[in-house]
Amino acid sequence: MVFTAGQIAGILEGEVHGNPEIAVHKLAKIEEGEIGSLTFLANPKYTSHIYRTKASITIVNRDFVPEQDLETTLIKVEDAYKSFSKLLEYYNQVKNNKTGVEEPVFKSESATFGEDLYLGAFSYVGSDVVIGNNVKIYPNVYIGDNVKIGDNVVVFAGAKIYSESIIGNNCVVHSGVIIGADGFGFTPNSEGEFSKVPQIGNVILEDNVDVGAGTTIDRATLGSTILRKGVKLDNQIQIAHNVEIGEHTVIAAQTGIAGSTKIGKHCMIGGQVGIVGHIVIGNHVRIQAQSGIGRNVKDNEVLQGSPALNYGDFNKSYVHFKNLPKIINRIDNLEIKD
Repeated sequence: MVFTAGQIAGILEGEVHGNPEIAVHKLAKIEEGEIGSLTFLANPKYTSHIYRTKASITIVNRDFVPEQDLETTLIKVEDAYKSFSKLLEYYNQVKNNKTGVEEPVFKSESATFGEDLYLGAFSYVGSDVVIGNNVKIYPNVYIGDNVKIGDNVVVFAGAKIYSESIIGNNCVVHSGVIIGADGFGFTPNSEGEFSKVPQIGNVILEDNVDVGAGTTIDRATLGSTILRKGVKLDNQIQIAHNVEIGEHTVIAAQTGIAGSTKIGKHCMIGGQVGIVGHIVIGNHVRIQAQSGIGRNVKDNEVLQGSPALNYGDFNKSYVHFKNLPKIINRIDNLEIKD
């Protein structure tokens, strides 16, 4: 795709300083800009690069005044970072604006589809599936029976959506995601053997949920595993059966959440966090990476460590932990003197 400076300025409501007809076909970091590329300058630390960049077009803030001659054409906007992000979103929409049904695919006769569907090759759509408008389903996707998918949803290649799952509007499901696999439910008998407990619930993703590549979300034993609107999951996260995650909570990679735990709204959970089952985590909670959560957590707590402590207490304790060898030596010396 090729865009001119004039076209880009029109999208961003910006002002061209230079050649409005100069064209770009790719994006680049300012220090790596080449002819035919578009870049941006938002952080003053990178200002020196604008005088050396070979990028054909650079997006800058309106108050930017060059102190040297420039080879690049400028597009001046109110906020260069936000404008570049908007352009990335627009570029992504254009790039992913696929429609039509590729062959071969399997579509059940009882499945229904909205307008502007893209269904990639080798995909499977089961019985009584309902799919909304402007849905993009990439190749090798499996969609089980009775699944419901809202409008403006993207399901990337290789994702698996098991039966009965419900996906709201404007959701993104990345490659390798598995939604609705059985929860880890087994019961032991008197001989120590384990028998499977049937998992007959489902998974519900409300509107505007993003699920990162390789993440797994288990169906409920009974009822639903629920991700409320605006939840954002990174790659390779495990969400167990009957978990509920509150609105606009974000969770980083390799976190595992055990069954029936409830997490509140607007929480931020770092990578490799382990959370036990059957607890309640409040709203606006922040959990640092590699923490282990084994208890209920109140609203607004900030936690770190395993088992997790209050963030301030953890830092104070860690100072003493680092000094532990010195403290032991001092005690040993005191005992020798005695």
